[in-house]
Amino acid sequence: VVQSPASDRTHTTVMSRATRAARSLVQTALRRASSSAVAGRVAPAAYNILAQHGAFSQAVAPARFLHSTPSFAASNVAPHGGELVDLMVDAAEKDRILGLCEGREIEISDRNACDLELLMVGGFSPLKGFMGEAEYKSVVDDMKLPSGLLFGIPVVLDIPASEVDHNIISGKYVALKYQGKFMGAMEVSEIYSPNKPLEALNCYGTSSLEHPGVQMIAMERGPLYVGGKVVGFELPERVFPCATPKEVRDMLPMGKDVVAFQCRNPVHRAHYELFTRAAKADNVGDGAVVLVHPTCGPTQADDIPGVVRYRTYEVLKEEMNDPSVFWAYLPYSMHMAGPREAIQHMMIRKNYGCTHFIIGRDMAGSKSSISGEDFYGAYDAQDLAKAKADELGIQTVPSLNVVYTTEKGYVTADVAAEEGLTQMKLSGTKFRKMLRSGEDIPEWFAFKSVVAVLREAVEAEKKSA
Repeated sequence: VVQSPASDRTHTTVMSRATRAARSLVQTALRRASSSAVAGRVAPAAYNILAQHGAFSQAVAPARFLHSTPSFAASNVAPHGGELVDLMVDAAEKDRILGLCEGREIEISDRNACDLELLMVGGFSPLKGFMGEAEYKSVVDDMKLPSGLLFGIPVVLDIPASEVDHNIISGKYVALKYQGKFMGAMEVSEIYSPNKPLEALNCYGTSSLEHPGVQMIAMERGPLYVGGKVVGFELPERVFPCATPKEVRDMLPMGKDVVAFQCRNPVHRAHYELFTRAAKADNVGDGAVVLVHPTCGPTQADDIPGVVRYRTYEVLKEEMNDPSVFWAYLPYSMHMAGPREAIQHMMIRKNYGCTHFIIGRDMAGSKSSISGEDFYGAYDAQDLAKAKADELGIQTVPSLNVVYTTEKGYVTADVAAEEGLTQMKLSGTKFRKMLRSGEDIPEWFAFKSVVAVLREAVEAEKKSA
């Protein structure tokens, strides 16, 4: 096309035929690839090559998974839905929208602030606001957005009934404050009553209040949900800086598989063995890197505080100094929703530029607050994640069961059994007891630098008590 004759008619004919051919070729390829992780690698390259030549952008724009000119940043995987959402506005636009709020404002919770931040920076792409009733029902019923895209758990903003017709008015803007600062604003599109029992049953697999996630939606959230598009003013001030999806994508190496490791606890020796081995799994490309991406938002009441966990990650990052391991922090509020939450985490990590996600045993699982019984089977999350991986566009890497042996150090459990190796074990309960009593923690179990941070936190807790 570029070298075609100068005649306008000839050039137009060639361009038209080439555009039709390119459109057909690209759409056929993407239709075949859209159900696999391959689409995430093909799309950015196809778009960039074709878009270099004027009319060729027409060939790509109609593709089913592209909603607008995509922003892929420095990553080889397309965001969920094809567009990396960015809802942040400048100071002038902030002032204009605050004027439209006309004094209407609400203070949002820690959990809501995490959701709002992920909306603002594109972690929940393709969402551009808190879900309205149709989106909410679609995700609750089918684990999909109305567009057909997979989505694990509804992203909603709850309010007390007293806010309706006061600060929350349909069709009007309301400012969203967090810790006294304007974090963003929402243009209210609808106010609705959620079906919380059904939401609990479908998303958490139970409607029992013995589940912490069910307790949260039944007892912490207000009776009404409000949907609408949001804009972002400023990100929360945190001790642990949370890089945006674009920032994470920019730091990841182009053209390499990225294996995400999700955790909500300090990283110990077994974890490190697990995720470094995962980068060499059979379905992961050569030269892959790992993104350790812990959640630092609200989790379970008995979890180690996010600030303490952040300090353990930072000292370990410095101690290991491994160029194949990248670190970032996620402002996400855990739901302990097992299989559904595995889908949510995979979708989020896809938006952050990851090609693979490590699924551990009983990922995001939880126990009954009364009986202590598990709500999910050990492999329920792995099974659902594997079944939906191609459709979601990010592959799974099963978590290896690694054990420490006196003869060979860390090996997989099956190797230890086959060779009759002597295994060393230390339960989490025993570890916490040793930590509090000041006993020496074996180095095969935990990193010295991590233990030092945890001991410091324990001592500070004792003094404050």
